[in-house]
Amino acid sequence: MNEDSSAALQKLLEKVGMEPGPLAAAAVVVAALVAGKLTHLLISATLRTWTKRTATDVDDAVVARLQVPVVASVFLFGLHLAMGLLELEPESRQRTLHGLLTLGVLIWFWFFFGLSHLLLKHASSNPSKYKVVESRTFPLFENLSRLLIFASGVYVLLQIWNIDTSGWLTSAGIAGVAIGFAAKDTLSNLFAGVFIVADAPYRIGDYIVLDATTRGKVINIGLRSTRVLTRDDVEITIPNSVIGSSQITNQSGGGSTRMRVRVKVSVGYDSNVEDVRRILNEIAAADSGVCASPEPRVRFRSFGADGLEFELLVWVQDPSLRGSTLDALNGAILSAFRDASIEIPFPKRDVYMRS
Repeated sequence: MNEDSSAALQKLLEKVGMEPGPLAAAAVVVAALVAGKLTHLLISATLRTWTKRTATDVDDAVVARLQVPVVASVFLFGLHLAMGLLELEPESRQRTLHGLLTLGVLIWFWFFFGLSHLLLKHASSNPSKYKVVESRTFPLFENLSRLLIFASGVYVLLQIWNIDTSGWLTSAGIAGVAIGFAAKDTLSNLFAGVFIVADAPYRIGDYIVLDATTRGKVINIGLRSTRVLTRDDVEITIPNSVIGSSQITNQSGGGSTRMRVRVKVSVGYDSNVEDVRRILNEIAAADSGVCASPEPRVRFRSFGADGLEFELLVWVQDPSLRGSTLDALNGAILSAFRDASIEIPFPKRDVYMRS
């Protein structure tokens, strides 16, 4: 392509009666400046007209950033053509070409650095649309994109200057394997944190139960760990890799934050079942912590070894109210059963002694 461009330029100079040399090179440089300005006007006239039709400002910012590398590329190409009109040593010509290519690569990779920051910033400001990239994961993705762009730029520059990269790539591969083994747990937590943010099994403020043992309120979701505050006001830091391989019960999940509370009650076999149902329903209706909808329910579950097994099912507005509501209901049930002379049985054993 460079030879074709140089040949076309030589024919153009012959038509205008200009010999190759410093004067012709200067004319080409001036023409490159004009072409760069025209390119700038063309981008402004076409792309900006298209971006005005969209609702977002991201494309406007991309077009604004795109003008500099495009105009610079046109000008650098003109310098390359002008260089072909000068009498230079082959080695000097080659070095000058490499220098121009290096400058062009640096300009374009500067553009890609800004573009990645712009796109990731836009994604992090729209968490409802882009769930993976949010304010917490924005630094991670930005650093990864910068590292990828920087590594690509270094590789392209090494290729431009004909530097053998096989040894470098081998060393980088060995170093990557060594770092991977050394930071295995850290990387595991890191990737698990990204997946937790993307999958969103819980959010800050939710009450979760981990493997049916650890229960608490989520107060922070980081890339390495999740912090949970228990009802004992103790903060527990759980590595994300542990959470990623565990069963999580989100008591605040679903369509509502309401949670059902089960109160198991046992009464004597001589108790009136209807009286027990009535008393339990009245207690649930009188408790301010119990939701009116869904309505409380009383279920006769089974015939126990020592009495009749009932269960009062009520709903509380938030999982944090579970303990206080259960305490209030148990106290009210005990008082009401005593007033109604309803026996609460306990295990009894008859002992026979032989003399």
